[in-house]
Amino acid sequence: MSAHPSAQVSPATAVAITLNPLRLTDPFRWLRKGMQDVAAAPGIALFYGAFFWGMALVLGWVFRTRPEYTMSLASGCLLLGPFLAMGLYDTSRRREAGQPSDLGQSITCWDSHMGSMGMLVLVLVVLELLWGRASLVVFAVFFNTGMPSTTGVMAAIFNPQNWGFVGVYLVVGGAFAALVFSTSVVSIPMILDRDTDALTAGITSMRVVLENSAVMLLWGLLITLIVAVSLWLWGGGLLLAGPVLGHASWHAYRAAVSSVPRVAV
Repeated sequence: MSAHPSAQVSPATAVAITLNPLRLTDPFRWLRKGMQDVAAAPGIALFYGAFFWGMALVLGWVFRTRPEYTMSLASGCLLLGPFLAMGLYDTSRRREAGQPSDLGQSITCWDSHMGSMGMLVLVLVVLELLWGRASLVVFAVFFNTGMPSTTGVMAAIFNPQNWGFVGVYLVVGGAFAALVFSTSVVSIPMILDRDTDALTAGITSMRVVLENSAVMLLWGLLITLIVAVSLWLWGGGLLLAGPVLGHASWHAYRAAVSSVPRVAV
């Protein structure tokens, strides 16, 4: 972990983008700030939390009816989640600036960033499609007699003879999840905050993960654990956990990335 911030120049914003070193305690601080933001604007949190809960209900239905598409849909939720959270990022940003919360503004905050967001969406959609295809290939290889039912999938997970399938499935899913996470962890709030281009935002996001790998690994594990626990009781926990994680992701971006005026030479 570097002791000094590293910098790159963004031509779109004409500022030097510096990456701050992070500490292992930071993710817990981000979660605490996320809970404070939820308490400050509970109505907005409930509005977006309902969408996160809806995504969980759809995911559960797919798992029960077409389990081979579960990983594909999960990757889609992983893609959609950060974009849905843009309204939460905007709410955190406004609160940080001492401005009142505004649901309408949070819903339309993305409209002035269509170009950059569209390019980032394209990149993430390609990753999502590749993830879905890879998931289906793993199922096809290990279940060449036909896709299993939900009961069959659960039996496969707990059957020692099928641990090879479980291992490959987790490795493939983990690799694509890491790619999506690395690309989007700070890129979306960065575009919202600075209107930077998608390439700069995506590269910056990956550099944050590479230069603070232990902290970002912990952050990813915390997100996974919180979401997994929230999925119990038909995903109702996401009514609260979704907004908290959305607000916390804004604070993760603010902690990891800072900007200083570009110095002319």
